[in-house]
Amino acid sequence: MAEVEELEITTGEMTFRALAAGPDGGRLVLLLHGFPQTSRSWLATLDALAGAGYRAVAFDQRGYSPGARPQPVEHYAMAHLVADVIAVADDIGGHEFDLVGHDWGGAVAWHVAGQYASRVRSLTVVSTPHPAAFRRALSGELGGDQPQRSWYMEFFQKPDEPEQVLLGDGGAALRSLYTGVPDDAVDHYVSELSQPGALTAALNYYRAVPLGPPPQTEPITSPTLYVWSTDDVALGREAAEATADHVRGPYRFEVLDGVSHWIPEAAPDQLNRLLLDHLQPASGS
Repeated sequence: MAEVEELEITTGEMTFRALAAGPDGGRLVLLLHGFPQTSRSWLATLDALAGAGYRAVAFDQRGYSPGARPQPVEHYAMAHLVADVIAVADDIGGHEFDLVGHDWGGAVAWHVAGQYASRVRSLTVVSTPHPAAFRRALSGELGGDQPQRSWYMEFFQKPDEPEQVLLGDGGAALRSLYTGVPDDAVDHYVSELSQPGALTAALNYYRAVPLGPPPQTEPITSPTLYVWSTDDVALGREAAEATADHVRGPYRFEVLDGVSHWIPEAAPDQLNRLLLDHLQPASGS
């Protein structure tokens, strides 16, 4: 196992906790976690990347880091989440970087790659379809059952009630979400999100969505790997397959059969093989 370092990355008024592995001079790979998790979800991938000589950094994003937890809901709009990624990359010297994201981290990664194509050497998104494809599926344009799968999004936008439901009875409802995630990781996430204000900040990602028009989602030109799994209860096949319509650069779509939504922890070996293969062609750059 590679040594994992605990870092604090300060950008302006925000301080982000981070996990890092691999040589300081290695090619930078930034990893973005999803809801309701932390950078811990990338432990197996940090190890795989470090072993291959990359400098891998996964940070606890806005709301998940205690030092980056503003209260107003509007501070969790996508523009702020994208700006955080660029600010973190700047702080650690990554003018160019490879970007990996899962779940909400995947949504952010699509936007970063669309807006900062010259900085994203390659893009890997796990589970989350391109935002434009997701909106098409959610509207019913693509058929399928995405509107039914996404019932929870409207619930998460309510004030107070989602926190009460998810954290009640010792966090039983929150624990029930993590199908296929190791017990020690679940304990960590529930403990982190039980801290004062933490779950509210995480839910604010959802609450910020309807506050304005959806942000522009430019076609992706960076070499892109998209990994989706058939047992994902939240994200259906229609948007996953339609994602190809929104990528202009080299594109690879991989489907993991029988794997839940939590791919980085439920199927780390499969994901890491795909990721390292995706990164390898440009390893000398």
